[in-house]
Amino acid sequence: MRHNLFQSLVLILLTGALGAQVWTPDLGDGRYKNPVVFADYSDPDVVRIEDDFYLVASSFNCMPGIPVLHSRDLVNWRIIGHVYEKLPLEKYAKPAHGQGSWAPSIRYHDGLFYVYFCTPHDGLFVATATDPAGEWQLEQMVDVELWEDPCPFWDDNGDAYLVRSKLRAGILYLHRMSRDGKRILDNGTIIFQNEERQPTIEGPKFLRKDGYYYILAPAGGVPTGWQTVLRSTNIYGPYEDRIVLHQGETAINGPHQGGLVELASGEWWFLHFQDRGAYGRIVHLQPVTWQDGWPHMGADIDGDGIGEPVEEWQKPDVGRSFPVTVPQTADEFDAEELGLQWQWHANPQKEWYSLSENPGHLRLYAVKNITQNGNLWFVPNLLLQKFPAPSFTVSTKVSFHAAQNNEKSGLVIMGREWAFVALSKTADGMRLGMYTGTYFQGDDRTQLVEDVPLAGSSCCLRVQVDEGAVCRFSYSIDDRDYRPIGSEFKATPGVWIGAKVGLFAINPDMSESQGYADFDWFR
Repeated sequence: MRHNLFQSLVLILLTGALGAQVWTPDLGDGRYKNPVVFADYSDPDVVRIEDDFYLVASSFNCMPGIPVLHSRDLVNWRIIGHVYEKLPLEKYAKPAHGQGSWAPSIRYHDGLFYVYFCTPHDGLFVATATDPAGEWQLEQMVDVELWEDPCPFWDDNGDAYLVRSKLRAGILYLHRMSRDGKRILDNGTIIFQNEERQPTIEGPKFLRKDGYYYILAPAGGVPTGWQTVLRSTNIYGPYEDRIVLHQGETAINGPHQGGLVELASGEWWFLHFQDRGAYGRIVHLQPVTWQDGWPHMGADIDGDGIGEPVEEWQKPDVGRSFPVTVPQTADEFDAEELGLQWQWHANPQKEWYSLSENPGHLRLYAVKNITQNGNLWFVPNLLLQKFPAPSFTVSTKVSFHAAQNNEKSGLVIMGREWAFVALSKTADGMRLGMYTGTYFQGDDRTQLVEDVPLAGSSCCLRVQVDEGAVCRFSYSIDDRDYRPIGSEFKATPGVWIGAKVGLFAINPDMSESQGYADFDWFR
C-alpha cells in the first residue's frame, strides 16, 4: 500500500512539473484529457506494431521534415526522429511557405515502414525504414502537381493501391501500385465525389475490415468540417458515406483528418487534429466502437447519431500503465545534435550552426540574408519549435559577437506576422530591441517598437505566451530581474502551420560576415 501511495505521489508531482512547461494529457488516475498533444502536429496518422504506436505529421516547409513520435498508450508521446533531413529540391533552400510535405500516411508492410506524402507542386514521395527512429530512404515516385494526402493499401492477395485527394480537395482517386509500393501503375480512377453531401473531402485513409473497404476522410473544410467514413464491398466502389464525428455542441471545432488504429486488446481509437489558429493543429484522441459495420467515434452527446469529441476519457487498454511523457521542448545544448523538437524554415546547411565550437552552447552564425531591418519572411536559418501549450514561458541566454552593423540575434515568435527581441550592433554600440514585422505583397513592414542600450554583449531574453497566444517580451542581465520591453504581441499562424518560437542570428547584408551568437540554453 505504501509503495503504491509513493508511486501515486511521484506521478502527481511529475505531472505538475511537466504541466508547468508543456501540456500534460495523462491525468494520473487512468484517464486522459484532450488534446493528447497540444502542439502543431497537423494531419496525424498512426500505426501500431505489436505494443508500439508511431505517429507522423505534416511539416510543410519546416526541416527536418515529417516528425516521428512514439507512444505505448496513445496518450504519452515522445519525438524519436524525422523521415527526412531535407527535401532533394533546390527550391527548399529558401522558405517555401505552405509547400513541402502535406498529410503523410504511415503503414507497415512486409518488414518495412512506409511513409507516403505529396508536396503540392513536386509530386508523390515515399520513404521506407526498418526502424522508424532510424534512417529513412526517401525517393520521389511521381513528378506531378496538385496531388495531396496519399495513403497506401495492401489487399489480402498482396495487390497494392494508393488513394489520394487533389489540391483544393473534393475528389478521391484510386491508383494501382506495384506490390513493393514503389511504382504507380495507372493514371487513377475517381472513386468518390459528392460536393453536396461531402464538400471538400480530402485526407483519405484506407483499411479493410469484415469484408468492407473503408476510407476515412474529413470533409467540410478544416475549421468547421467533420469526419466522414466511406465503405464498399468493392475497392473501386460505389461507396456509401456517413458522418461519424462532428463538433456538435462541443467546443472542439472541425474535428478533422487523422488515423484509426486497433489495439491488441481489440479496442479501436482515432487520432485527429483540431485547428487552433496560432497554436496550429493540435492532436485529439477519440474512443471508437463498431456498430452495424460503421465506426462510431467520440460520444454521441446530443443524441443525433453522430459522435462528438470527448474532453476526458478512460485511457486506452494497453495492458499496463506507462510513465508520463511529453514531446521535447527545452534544450541545454550539451548533446552532439540538436534536440528533435527543432526545425529550420528551409533545408538546413552545416554552416548555419555549431554545437562543438563552444561546447555546451549553440552557436548560430550571422548568415547573410538580404532582409533589411530584420524582415524574417525570407530567412531560412530560423531555428524554431512548436508552441507546446496554451500558455508557457521561454527563456534563453545569448552572447552576441557581431561583426557588422545591423546584425541581429535573439528570440523570435514567428508566423505570418512576427515579433522578436534581439541584440543588435549599431554605430553607437550594442542595443537590445523589440521588433514586429509582417510580409505583405512584397513590402518590408518590420519596425522597431522599443530599444535600450546594452553595456555588454550578453543578455537573457524571455517571452511569456498567455492564453490566446498573447506574447510579452522581457530581458535580464542576471536571469533574475526581468524587465519588460516593447509592446504586447498576438501571435499569428504561418502558412498551414501554427506560430513557432525559437532563435536566430542574421546579417542583413549581401556580404559575408564573421559574426555569431552563442546560446547557453533554451528553457
